[in-house]
Amino acid sequence: MKDKEGSIVISGYPQEWFPSVSATIGDRYPERSVFQICIALTSGPRFLLVLLWYYLTARPGSSLPKFVAFTGIARTFLCGGWVYITSTDDHDWHDIFMISYLVLTLPWTLGCLATSPVNAKAVKYRKILAGLFFGTLVPLIYYFIQHKVHRVPGAYTIYAFFEWSLILYDVGFDAVTALDFEGFELRLVDTKTFNKGTTQLAGAYDEDLKKAKQPLAQEFANAFSWTAMVDTLSDVYLGFAFWSILTSLGVVVWYFPLWHMGISGYEVAILATISPYLLCARPLRRLVFSNLPVVYVGSLTTLIAFFFVTPEIRLFLTTTGLFFACLAWAANFSLESTTNKFDVKTSAFSLGLIMSSIAKFANQTNNPIWPLMNSINGGWNRVGLALAALAIARTHFRQTSRPAVDTTMYSGRDGSQYLAALGFGGLLFALHSLLSDSSTMITWVWDGYPVKGPLAAPHGAYTIIAMGCGFLISIAKQELATSPLFYIVGCIGAAFLQSFHGWWGYYGALVLTVYLMAITPSFIQACARYPPGSTFGTGFMVYNLLVLAHVWVVAYAFVPGGFLLRERTWLVMTIMMGLIGVGLSVTMRNSANLGPAAKPKSDFGGLKRTSRSYFVYALAGLELLAISTAYLRFPRYDYKPYHEKEKMVTAGIWTVHFALDNDMWSSERRMRDLIKEMELDVVGLLESDLQRIIMGNRDMTQFLAEDLGMYADFGPGPNKHTWGAALLSKFPIVNSTHHLLPSPVGELAPAILATLDMYGTMVDVLVFHSGQEEDVEDRRLQSLGISKLMGDSPRPLILLSYLVTKPKKGNYNNYVSEESRMKDIDATDWDRWCEYILYRDLHRVGYARVSRSSITDTELQVGKFIVGGKESSEDQIDESEVPEGYRFPAQFNGEGVRGHKYHVFDKPRYFP
Repeated sequence: MKDKEGSIVISGYPQEWFPSVSATIGDRYPERSVFQICIALTSGPRFLLVLLWYYLTARPGSSLPKFVAFTGIARTFLCGGWVYITSTDDHDWHDIFMISYLVLTLPWTLGCLATSPVNAKAVKYRKILAGLFFGTLVPLIYYFIQHKVHRVPGAYTIYAFFEWSLILYDVGFDAVTALDFEGFELRLVDTKTFNKGTTQLAGAYDEDLKKAKQPLAQEFANAFSWTAMVDTLSDVYLGFAFWSILTSLGVVVWYFPLWHMGISGYEVAILATISPYLLCARPLRRLVFSNLPVVYVGSLTTLIAFFFVTPEIRLFLTTTGLFFACLAWAANFSLESTTNKFDVKTSAFSLGLIMSSIAKFANQTNNPIWPLMNSINGGWNRVGLALAALAIARTHFRQTSRPAVDTTMYSGRDGSQYLAALGFGGLLFALHSLLSDSSTMITWVWDGYPVKGPLAAPHGAYTIIAMGCGFLISIAKQELATSPLFYIVGCIGAAFLQSFHGWWGYYGALVLTVYLMAITPSFIQACARYPPGSTFGTGFMVYNLLVLAHVWVVAYAFVPGGFLLRERTWLVMTIMMGLIGVGLSVTMRNSANLGPAAKPKSDFGGLKRTSRSYFVYALAGLELLAISTAYLRFPRYDYKPYHEKEKMVTAGIWTVHFALDNDMWSSERRMRDLIKEMELDVVGLLESDLQRIIMGNRDMTQFLAEDLGMYADFGPGPNKHTWGAALLSKFPIVNSTHHLLPSPVGELAPAILATLDMYGTMVDVLVFHSGQEEDVEDRRLQSLGISKLMGDSPRPLILLSYLVTKPKKGNYNNYVSEESRMKDIDATDWDRWCEYILYRDLHRVGYARVSRSSITDTELQVGKFIVGGKESSEDQIDESEVPEGYRFPAQFNGEGVRGHKYHVFDKPRYFP
């Protein structure tokens, strides 16, 4: 809600009239103390309930009741944790206990249902209460976001009702055990009366009743095996390693044309993926099939690349690792195509993608084992390498009997192998370009403030949950996954993603996500019945061509024939879905063909019941990790500017070179350090759209915004074909619009026009990146367009820009003109070409240029302004005449720190 001056305020009574749980409990005496006493009184009965439930459900040969009991005890202790450690005492530990409690609610609920005795009434109530509990989470999160993000009056009251409902459902679920305990008897035997005294817990149900089948328990009927679980986790981790290796190549290759500003020659590295073509040669095929563990070990060369500083060496090692990884997985799919292990491999392939996406979600879109990561910038490379080595050892070097396979004969000889390859190539591209990061499709539909759609955090977890749903369909309903109707649904989802912004576009994205994950095993299965060399090799080649098309749509100004795909993401999407349709025709025909040669013996839906349960365990663990990450990353929106007392805003502009430093390391943390130490309240970041295969499907603004405590606006999305603009702000972003400036010849020029609430005054900030020097007419038209945007704004305004012009010459006079009413922050600075800061209706205090070190190829320019102050004169004053709170940080004087210092004029400039 806003007041008369447009400032954002939080609603109170009468809009918010019902207290939430936390508001009722309070943080201090007496409310909190009373609640703590009540929790302490209920802890004893709670422990007793868990103990009695274990004795009621325990049965020989099953470890599930023990797991349920452990979960129940852990939840009780965690409840005490978040009750007795308030958010005021320690916010982090309060959140850790709270989220752990909620996470363990899922296995507790499912475990109780799975072990529940035969009691129709009790099972019915448990299902109803469990459904209400988890169903309530959706509106609970929705109204919390409406309150926290959108500041909707009354939303917190509605949220409070759902929050109290969760407690009632949780307590009610446990209270249902009273129905099961109706025939449960506790006997205390007097030890002085009998020679052998015992305390006995006896159930009224006889042994036959205890052995009866229980709801949901069929899936977990066999004893839990840690050996089988470790095997499953090893397979999944190898899938994770494959996706980590595959997704790393694009960004490693991209570094070289980025610095060459055109084709570098290193792009040939993408052909590493077509290594399965080697399997066309019979001797090589036999060699690979006989030494598959060695081939897997070869893929680890990507994971050791981080040891080397030289970019060319890391590129070579990454390429080599991917060469062996693609060869290993194609051979493995073919070798296991007639065994039940085939379904294990395809499931591991799918869950590996989910795990990769979760790893990036937890690490703010950087995969921690990529070659551009290290221990300094957030990498977990050594841990990732060690786990991969252990997974290979566990999966491929353990003693197993492999069925004899004739590596020269394959059932598929009807020419359909290339149709299957087309489908596999289209599917692999779809999985990589859209699902390798949970925030990619969110940036497609993002359209600025006020928020009208999903946020990368927490809604990235929705994407991961949708991926899990698709995986469950793939192992349970193969006939649904490969049906023409489901394909049409997937196409509709793709069309919505391409055509709509906000929630409607994201709903389409979720539908497409479920579809892509559901068809993955059946598409791999269709390829596995054909000769692996020509089929998987062609599939990867098709994937490579789509990757190039994915690049061409935005890099058209730098590549041959770029005009053919200029700004045609819709065409690439159409081709992708068309290829998937081609592949679907093969899977449908294979499903219809009942011949044993046409259909693998794995009987896909396909995993054995025991194997399927372990993959469901693994999926449940991954999804809980995603939900936990979403909770921990939920924005707090309690951001404060650095100089609130002086009503000062420090604004900067920086071209950050796609968050790759000069040595090909991810640079977000180095950028963070300089932005924080320069005390920037507002900063425009250019060359910031990383949501493409060649840039790793990343988003630097997520880490920077969360770590620095800033609002973030990601400029025109990846489907708008720009190199990107972004805005970070300590001040609330009241409204923002995204613009594409006229670009008839060259690359598109993005701009963000945002209205910020600066100390109660509405101030516009415009972030803009103009076209290249070669496109003269483009830049002229763009300067006129930006001038009009600035002139039409009725508020004070700051332009943070990349203009490609000399001061007071050419297009500069369109930006600084009577129409725009803008002033140059320092008209005497003649040594500029690209970056400029312009302003109006603010008191200019200072201006500084800070060297980039090796982070990027462009300096950071910074200006200081007083909101609501008088206009400054054109004179300059010495720093000694400036109040302490108005000065730039002194640590960058002289030689500065970490390669950053005030340069050009060697010190900041100040104005009266």
